[in-house]
Amino acid sequence: MLDFDALSHAITRQTVLCIGDLMLDEFVYGEVSRISPEAPAPVISVQRSETNVGGAGNVARNIASLGARCIFAGLIGEDEAGAKLRAELSREARIEAVLVCDPNRPTTRKVRFVSEHFSTHMLRADWELAQPAAPDIEQKLIDAILPQLARADIVLLSDYAKGVLTARVIRNVIDAAKKLGKRVIVDPKSANLAIYRGATLLTPNRKEFAEATRSRADTAQGIADAAQDAMYLADCEAMLVTQSEHGMTLVVRGGEAIHVPALPVTVRDVSGAGDTVAAVLALTLAANADWETALRMANAAAAVAVGKKGTATVTPAELRRKILPHASLAAEEKIVAAGGDLDVHLAEWRRQGLRVGFTNGCFDILHPGHVKVLTAARGACDRLIVGLNSDASVKRLKGEGRPVQDERARAEVLAALEAVDLVAIFEEDTPIDLITRVKPSVLVKGGDYTREQVVGYEVVEACGGEVLLIDILPGHSTTSLVDRARGSAA
Repeated sequence: MLDFDALSHAITRQTVLCIGDLMLDEFVYGEVSRISPEAPAPVISVQRSETNVGGAGNVARNIASLGARCIFAGLIGEDEAGAKLRAELSREARIEAVLVCDPNRPTTRKVRFVSEHFSTHMLRADWELAQPAAPDIEQKLIDAILPQLARADIVLLSDYAKGVLTARVIRNVIDAAKKLGKRVIVDPKSANLAIYRGATLLTPNRKEFAEATRSRADTAQGIADAAQDAMYLADCEAMLVTQSEHGMTLVVRGGEAIHVPALPVTVRDVSGAGDTVAAVLALTLAANADWETALRMANAAAAVAVGKKGTATVTPAELRRKILPHASLAAEEKIVAAGGDLDVHLAEWRRQGLRVGFTNGCFDILHPGHVKVLTAARGACDRLIVGLNSDASVKRLKGEGRPVQDERARAEVLAALEAVDLVAIFEEDTPIDLITRVKPSVLVKGGDYTREQVVGYEVVEACGGEVLLIDILPGHSTTSLVDRARGSAA
């Protein structure tokens, strides 16, 4: 379950050993207004250019931008591009570069020419030698990498098929990592997934997955079926298939597939989005997040990355805004009065394919027990609706003298919490009508209830949803707080 602040803090304590193909990414932006008189080709009037650390180096940059440490191992050539990459990485305080120099190959360099106005890639020029490293260089890589394993919390292999991750390097790293009890995440390039045998998680994109499994990979169920077979052959625990605008599907070996839709975003540039996904997956898993939490974090990070131009990195603040989009709203914007227009919000969330959660209560005096339940509830869904008993309803349930705070005050306090996306006030004694209207994917209550005692559980389960009971914090209740306060006043 996703407690963003706790997870974000835990991420900053992680160290990732990232190994892969380093490259120099250059972006040349300009406008095209004419065709060359020399040949039928557009002429770009250059306005600006950017140079970034790309390829697996962008994975390292994303790890650092999220506040964690990265030990990065890769290859460079004896050339200007290699020197520039070495210098750029040395300026990153959270990245420790372990670079092997191969004098017989150029540093991989990619130059993209982009129309500034239309954000369209017009042409890409590559300088590279996309073949496996020679045996002596291969051994230098292995000798440089293996001593770093003990310092890492998790290992990430970012394969761009440019020569670093040879079959021998992969085998040495995975075997050594497993002996030390380190999990290994692989962003693969080879269609032969068996070469990554023993990795914890593979993260192919849809095209790579289809080629590797010889499947169409056009439905979540089709992906799940093909992934189970592939995981058996690759002896891995899980497989995440990224599908661009169609979202992501995570399949855990022997378990059910979890699919999340892509979050709504204006796509500016997909360059490096896979790097961001790999980095976030490694960090969240290193921080002991569960599979679904890691999936949702990675999905949100991808949405941030594709909304930027160039080879992008993601910050914790950007990730927070994507995961908790209503956190910055004024409280009154998140409150729906009894009988109010809840359906507009529900229709939009369902159009986006989002998982809606629901919990309810009087919340007369908000205390840590409430906060724990609300935070856990939000971690189990994409949007959380809190049903709030009206003043008349609380009085009927709790007796004279309650509520202590009127419904508007209680609603505003709830709406101020980042975990809460919407507060819906209801007049009835129970929220059954509201639950029937919402039909949430997950219905959440404190662990002092049993499943059968939770109002609306039949409605939710009949629609394919689930009931989630959260352990309550002992010693916290509104009634005891009110009694103590009134006792003191007396």
